[in-house]
This record gives sequence, C-alpha cells and structure tokens, in this order.
Amino acid sequence: MLPVLMTQMMRWFGPRDPVSLAGIRQAGATGVVTALHDIPNGAVWPRAAIAERRAVIEAAGLDWTVVESLPVHDDIKTRGPRWGALIDAYRISLTNLAAEGIRAVTYNFMPLLDWTRTDLGWTLPDGARALRFEWEAVAAYDLHILRRPGAADDYAPDLIDAATARFHAMDDDGRTRLEATILAGLPGAEESFTSAGFRDAIAGYAGIDAEMLRAHHTAFLAAVCPHADELGLRLVVHPDDPPFPIFGLPRVVSTEADLTALFARVPNPSNGLCFCTGSLGVRADNDLPGMVARLGERIGFLHLRSVDREGGDTAFHEAPHLDGDADMTAVVAAVHRLSAASGRSIPMRPDHGHQMMDDLTRTTNPGYSLIGRMRGLAELRGLERGIAHAATMR
Repeated sequence: MLPVLMTQMMRWFGPRDPVSLAGIRQAGATGVVTALHDIPNGAVWPRAAIAERRAVIEAAGLDWTVVESLPVHDDIKTRGPRWGALIDAYRISLTNLAAEGIRAVTYNFMPLLDWTRTDLGWTLPDGARALRFEWEAVAAYDLHILRRPGAADDYAPDLIDAATARFHAMDDDGRTRLEATILAGLPGAEESFTSAGFRDAIAGYAGIDAEMLRAHHTAFLAAVCPHADELGLRLVVHPDDPPFPIFGLPRVVSTEADLTALFARVPNPSNGLCFCTGSLGVRADNDLPGMVARLGERIGFLHLRSVDREGGDTAFHEAPHLDGDADMTAVVAAVHRLSAASGRSIPMRPDHGHQMMDDLTRTTNPGYSLIGRMRGLAELRGLERGIAHAATMR
C-alpha cells in the first residue's frame, strides 16, 4: 500500500499576486490556498465570486479546497453591536464556500493584527532576505511612534532605555520604514491604516482581557460551528503570530493549553486547527511533534516553516524550512504517522520562504516570493518521502 502523503499547496493572493499560478504549478504544488482579498472584512463572499476564482485556479491545472483566510471582523472579537449581523454574514459565506467545493476555512482570532514583524527584508549571511521580529524595535515603535497610552508599563526598564536610544538614532526614513512594517500586519493597512488609526482601534479593545477574548472566541465558534458541521466544513484556527500579547492586546491561541481548552469548550467536529510550526515554534515551551500527536484529529491544515529564536526571546527570524529551532524532521514524521493512522492526506503549504536569487530583484509579497517557497516545498517533499520510505522498510 502506498503511504499517505500530505497534499502540497502554496498560498496565492489572487490575480494581483506577482507569483503566477503557472509558477506555483511548476514548483510542484497541486493546489493553492487563497481568499477573496478584495472583499471587506465582515461582508458576505458571493457564491459567484467564489466560483469565478475557482474557475481561474482550475484552468491553471490546480485545485482549491482550502480558504486562507475568511477574516473574523473585530466587532465579533469585541462582541460589538454588529455581532449578530456579522455572524449571519459569516454563516452565509461558509454556505457559499461549501457549495463551491471548499473543505477547510482558515481564520484567526488575533485582535486587530494578522501578524507582526519589524523587518520584512533582513539580510542573511548568504545574501537572501528573511522576515524578522525584534522586541526592541517593537518597543521603539510603540513608545515613540504609536505613543500608545500605558505602553511603558509593558516593557522592562532596560528595554525601554534601549528602545529609546534606538528611536533617537533612527533617521526619518528608518522611522517611516519601521512604522510601515508594523502596520503591514493590519488588515486593510495598504489602503487606510495609520498609527493614529491603529491607536484608536486599540482603544476599542479597552477592558477586553485574555479571559474575555476567550469567551468571545467561544461564542463565535458556538454560533458558526453547528452550521459548519452541517456543511461538512472544517474551521481551522491559525495560532497567534507572534504567540504572545503585543501592543497591550491579549492573545489566546498561543500554546497547547490554549488549543486544548478551546477544543474542550467547543467540541464540534468542525472546530479545527491550522497547525503553524512557525507561529507556535516561536515559543520554546511548545512541543511541536508532541502537539501533532496530541492534537492530530483537530489538524485540518499545515503551515510548515521554522524560526531561529536567535538564542533567546528578544528576537527571531524566519529560518530555512529544515533548519532553525523547529525539529522539522520530527514534525513531519509525526504528521506522517497521523496521516497513516487516519488514512487522510492533510493539506500543507511551505510557509514564508526567503527572498533569494532572481526574486531579490522583484517586488513580492513579504515572505511569499516563489523561489524561496519552492525550495521549502522541495525540501519538505523530499523529507516526507524519505520518512515514508523508511516506514515501509521496517
């Protein structure tokens, strides 16, 4: 019997993505994960628009069964006055997606931010560029550009001193670049977000601590999971990126304990996990292979990447897919055991690749140039096939 292997995909940002569907297919992927990025958060995804996107993808010889992502509006996360209408819209979008063959829908429950980095083109020793996060840069932005009320209470005195010195050493271009990099992680940032707008949005979360955000997450899932169960859809939550509180905003999907509690509170079959080894791997206390084994039945989608914690907890950057602090061999072996035991092929994509070689001269979405992700996909494919072959020889 042939071993069950992961379904190899790549993320595609739609027709305006500088990476073509032909390039993704040539890289060896059989499908893409994508979203209707032009539709505002909270609005219904029309079935006709979904069908049009699916037709484009299939015409290129690829499949589309995983959405990344169907955003959860912040009025759902804060349990604001539009909560009911937004829940209804989310359910309708799920209905339309299921009707067009989508089987998994990715989302996150991070307040305001989709992700946070402080450098989108950090140069590595080999000349390639990677995404990087550094607490000192975050503090410099938070204290001196964002000027968030109460920000100084969130940082140790020595970090405040270092961040202040760093800010004053920056020229105007450096400050503008840091601000733009931080704001890049906000939905709609390309069109509208400023630091003043971000500061006002943070104020909308006043009084919402981790316990309350968990309650709101539970309420969201309790409202949409029964519908997703009926549709045969799996909602897969993406872990917090990075997996700790930032800018005074709580994070509640950062650890194995967070996830175990979430699945216990909402045990519906549709309540699933997008297992991101990069986001979860930023925390040394997350045992990635063990989490695959213990949470395996909930995993509906895989993001495979590794980070280098740079020797501590002050900074990290995106490492090559098989290097860094994630034991990717152990992770993929655990995934292979899960697939073999359950008889299912789990969709995966090589997350964030380095900008390298000819892509260094091209404009790309941060972390999503083609060549670096093709390298990651090739490495992960070879690793999995080697593991599968070794399993058949026992």
